[in-house]
Amino acid sequence: MSPQKPLHETSLKSLKFLHRGKVRDLYEIDAGRMLIVQTDRLSAFDVILPDSIPGKGHVLTAMSNFWFRKLGHVIPNHLLDVAPESVVTAAEREQVEGRAFVVRRLKPLPIEAIVRGYITGSGWKDYQKTQMICSIPLPAGLKEAQQLPQPLFTPSTKAAIGAHDENISFAEMEKIIDPRLAAQVRDKTIELYSEAAGYAATRGIIIADTKFEFGQDNVGKLYLIDEALTPDSSRFWPSSQYRVGSSPPSFDKQFVRDWLEAQKWNKRPPAPSLPADVLRKTGEKYEEALRLLTA
Repeated sequence: MSPQKPLHETSLKSLKFLHRGKVRDLYEIDAGRMLIVQTDRLSAFDVILPDSIPGKGHVLTAMSNFWFRKLGHVIPNHLLDVAPESVVTAAEREQVEGRAFVVRRLKPLPIEAIVRGYITGSGWKDYQKTQMICSIPLPAGLKEAQQLPQPLFTPSTKAAIGAHDENISFAEMEKIIDPRLAAQVRDKTIELYSEAAGYAATRGIIIADTKFEFGQDNVGKLYLIDEALTPDSSRFWPSSQYRVGSSPPSFDKQFVRDWLEAQKWNKRPPAPSLPADVLRKTGEKYEEALRLLTA
């Protein structure tokens, strides 16, 4: 990864601090705009880890910017054409350069829009027990990592940091937000995924699943917000190593998850410190995904 010192959290004094998420720090620019800074923080099992990956925020920003441009015809997104360096002081520019967005201030929807194109992870475990994924019936005889007959929309609630998101049915989603809005989110999620997966396939990458977040403006117009199709929010597999029947290696935090699973840790804060080689290998995977998708 990049040799610079990792940025674990920001300390901007020129803007009003709003929120610190698992990876992103949010600041108010004015009533209609926010600054989102993508730090180098890493989370696993819904816990923020004590170690960061140098340059990770730059990778997430470059990849999201790429997808926001590529998928802008499907749905508008929250990006504004304003340089992040222009809204902070000269002394603070190093904290935002290459790792921040200036965005519209929108009202986030209280759900996460998850789409699955392949049967893996928690979906595979669900299917083995119930022949369903998130209460959606599926054909018998599917194998691990097999492509699903069509992409599945499986929404979840948005939990606070440290808590776990809960999968919900589409009917439950319709109770949380207006049914017409729920249908629009579902349709846009599947369209975004299908376009992205089709492109990624030409670059030697399978997008097994991903999640999107959406927000609305004052008149109810829907926007894509947060990040888009990064290794933090998606499961990317190399096409060359894909085999039905076993989960392929992925361009994400799998090195971190595997190491943590082998530790005597209860998956609650505080998390153990990570070895340097695990951080390095994870960083290299993020960089490789960016290079393959955007080169």
